[in-house]
Amino acid sequence: MAKFILRRFFLLLITMFLVSVAVFMITEASPGNVAKNVLGAFITPEQERSFLAQMGLDQPAYVRYFYWLFGSDWLAARKVGLPLTRTVTDDGFVEWWAVRPDGALVRWKLEGDNLIAVSKLPSVGITSEYNNDNRWKAGAGTTQTVWGVDTANHVVRWQKGSDVKVWSFVIGTGWMESTGGPMEYIPLKKGFIRGDPGISLRTGRPVSKTIFTRLRNSIVLAGIAFVLVMPLALLLGLIAGLREGSLQDRVLSIGGMMFSVIPEFATGIFLILIMAVWLQWVPGATVFGEQAPWERPDMLILPVLTLTLIELGYILRITRASMVEVMKSPYIRTAFLKGLPYWRIVFKHAVRNALMAPITVIMLHVNWLMGGIVIVEVVFGYPGLGKYLLDSAMFKDINALEAGAMILVLLAVGTQLVADIIYTFLNPRIRYT
Repeated sequence: MAKFILRRFFLLLITMFLVSVAVFMITEASPGNVAKNVLGAFITPEQERSFLAQMGLDQPAYVRYFYWLFGSDWLAARKVGLPLTRTVTDDGFVEWWAVRPDGALVRWKLEGDNLIAVSKLPSVGITSEYNNDNRWKAGAGTTQTVWGVDTANHVVRWQKGSDVKVWSFVIGTGWMESTGGPMEYIPLKKGFIRGDPGISLRTGRPVSKTIFTRLRNSIVLAGIAFVLVMPLALLLGLIAGLREGSLQDRVLSIGGMMFSVIPEFATGIFLILIMAVWLQWVPGATVFGEQAPWERPDMLILPVLTLTLIELGYILRITRASMVEVMKSPYIRTAFLKGLPYWRIVFKHAVRNALMAPITVIMLHVNWLMGGIVIVEVVFGYPGLGKYLLDSAMFKDINALEAGAMILVLLAVGTQLVADIIYTFLNPRIRYT
């Protein structure tokens, strides 16, 4: 059994790598202009080139993929010659600093041909500035260059006396042009593997912080729906399968089909009209703000009920069909001919094999519950992962979109690994195949 699980885990890692390449390529090739989405439709070509360079989007695709997956801080630290550290401000914004041997944090900015160091002592929070021209090093010919961390979370290469134009957006002022800009940019990030897929282009805040909050919200919603619907659907499906052709079977099968074919948005809107507008039992929208979903359980009722009705019918019908097939199998008929008690045959021989197909479907639907409930989240305004990915795709927020897609892929392959392990207990022969 250990060999079986290790083999499945190894295949999971290969799948994750191949999918990460596919996700990155599809996201990068998707239509839309990142610069115009962020800066507006009327930017000039010079502004666009400056923005793409600062974001590292002018680099080859394989370099961007490597930075996105493994991070760029380790390479950038070699360029600067000092360790780098990442801090988060009280407002939720990321700041990257170089760490001097005395423990002080330092970044640099260029004023004319003068390199100014901005230093901060973490223990006291005091910031000071001083001339740091001694960092300039001789480059090609008579040029002087220096690598350093700028105030916009890049490691950059400045060249003394350069006339490179750079466009920077200043809040309250707009786009400002300046000369003497960096010759080369390395946007800083730790990489997806280390939990830092980068900065959101929409909010300017770390994707990891926002996406895990949204993931938590979706887990709460999907988890409650899963706990409610799966045992109920399996039980009703088994009852319908054991009572094939009876009134109970007809009612459950028709009801399950009716709920499973109605679109999610229609079910959600009907529930809002009935329970929120007409009866006024529960709120019709889920506006949480900074609250956690469990702090307002009344706002979870309609989204959970919508998901429950959608999933109930589908899992019920799969379970019913599997149970009917198992009850007609030769080994079940043999058990009846031997005179074994009916319920012993059902629970000891039929149920375990009948659950094989439903478990496969259930594990596939765990991923759907996490990422495919975007329609339910949009209808109710629920701040979950699905809605976050939709907004990111509309804006082409590539860092957020790639991170969210990889999390959903990880959930998909992870649930399949769990399903494989469950199979080994339901049918021991699978352990050796």
